[in-house]
Amino acid sequence: MSSDIKFSSSDPSVMSLLHQVVPLKGLTEAELGSLAAILKKIRYRADELVITEGQTGSTAYIVCEGNFSLDIMERSTKSFKPGDFFGEIALVDARPRMGTVRAVQNSVLLCLDGKDLDDESRIHPRTAKKIYKGFARLISSYLRSGSQLYDNLDVLIVQDGGCAPGYNPVTSFISEYLCKAGRNVFVAAEGFRSLVENAAKDYRCLVYDPNVYRKVEHIPGVIFSPPLREARGADFRAERFPDFKQKKMQEIAAKNILERKVKVLIGIGGNGTFAGMNALAAILPPRIKSFFIPVTIDSDISGTECIGEYTGVEVGAEKIRSYMADARTHKRIYIIEMMGARGGFHALYSCWGAGAHRAVLPSSRYDMNAIAASLSKRDNAVIVVAEGYKQEERKKKKFGGNAAEYFRDELLATGTKFVKRIICEGFSRDIRGAAPNNLDIMLAQRMARQLTRLIAAGKSRRMPAVISGAESSISFDKITTDNSVEVELASLANRLT
Repeated sequence: MSSDIKFSSSDPSVMSLLHQVVPLKGLTEAELGSLAAILKKIRYRADELVITEGQTGSTAYIVCEGNFSLDIMERSTKSFKPGDFFGEIALVDARPRMGTVRAVQNSVLLCLDGKDLDDESRIHPRTAKKIYKGFARLISSYLRSGSQLYDNLDVLIVQDGGCAPGYNPVTSFISEYLCKAGRNVFVAAEGFRSLVENAAKDYRCLVYDPNVYRKVEHIPGVIFSPPLREARGADFRAERFPDFKQKKMQEIAAKNILERKVKVLIGIGGNGTFAGMNALAAILPPRIKSFFIPVTIDSDISGTECIGEYTGVEVGAEKIRSYMADARTHKRIYIIEMMGARGGFHALYSCWGAGAHRAVLPSSRYDMNAIAASLSKRDNAVIVVAEGYKQEERKKKKFGGNAAEYFRDELLATGTKFVKRIICEGFSRDIRGAAPNNLDIMLAQRMARQLTRLIAAGKSRRMPAVISGAESSISFDKITTDNSVEVELASLANRLT
């Protein structure tokens, strides 16, 4: 039980201590003496609480003897020794406390209550104003440098790459499983860019437990993670950040990760995100565990099903069916570009599922004369072209159009006369923002659970994998990012020749 200690306002040890407190540096000896006169000196036993996370108060504290610990979300994040102070924000703002402070051992505090500081009968207003001004300057510096919460990032998630259905659900599930396992989960606000810029505003804290969230929701950047489970899009990724391919940027990010005391780093995305994570894992010391979760519409990570691929195919096939209905009605030939920069998974499976007439893939070459001849005899057709079709060839020729337009020009170059109008459509980016379907949500949950088990087992540099219903994990060294589709499957998406 805490107990008051009587002391003299002129006590040399107290005056010496007050001289060490940075916000009080501008006070004269007499002003420090008048401040000492309104302070209380209290002894706390080991493990006794001084302030509790979420409670309000108006008292600031200066450590005289012993040691105190600041706990945020039940985890120790900072210690206070003689000459240190805490709770100062309460002097100017009555918001709930951001953490719990407890005595690590039998310790002594000087306590400054804001109510006493406002009492003109106890301290001169000019002195009180100088004290407030000193603390206000300090608190302003906190706002510039960021909250203490973000000084110790236990588990850090990095979303990056092109948006796909499932980024947010898997982030929510990771938060759920790891928070239940006693870990604190954070996420970079804007992917790899945030790792480089590294201000407090570049991070968010994910909280799964509603009881914990109610205690810390006042802290900037704290997010209640359960609603992310069914959220569209990717709330914590940046637009493309090609600079991260540079070794210099990767080294800056690695340095910042070390400074933020990250213990576990989790990348979420496609092949580009994996490349960035793999580069970071090679730079970081082994004590920082690295993991990767595949979220990509085009399934461009091999050896596993990828979160987002099921929704992508479902939505893509429905769009193709709409073009097919329009083509039949208006007697047109549509050439549609769809996602698929390398393997062409999305274009193939969307085409195949919808029953369109031909899937044109990045790795394949075609008899244009035969295709043109077949189309010339039809009054409607829908051809799906993967965005990566002859990509390098188009670059060399400085072709300004998309893959569908390039394929159309190849058809026209055969000299074939087409009966019906040929219309090209660029791929629909709205597929990226589709609501994740049940298959992708369930896959996200399975991968988050696997990830939690890998972390608990002390593993590193691994990717959870699900293939044909079986769960496993793949080493970073064995992950490949081409994931080419089987030619035999491509033949199922050919109704022209």
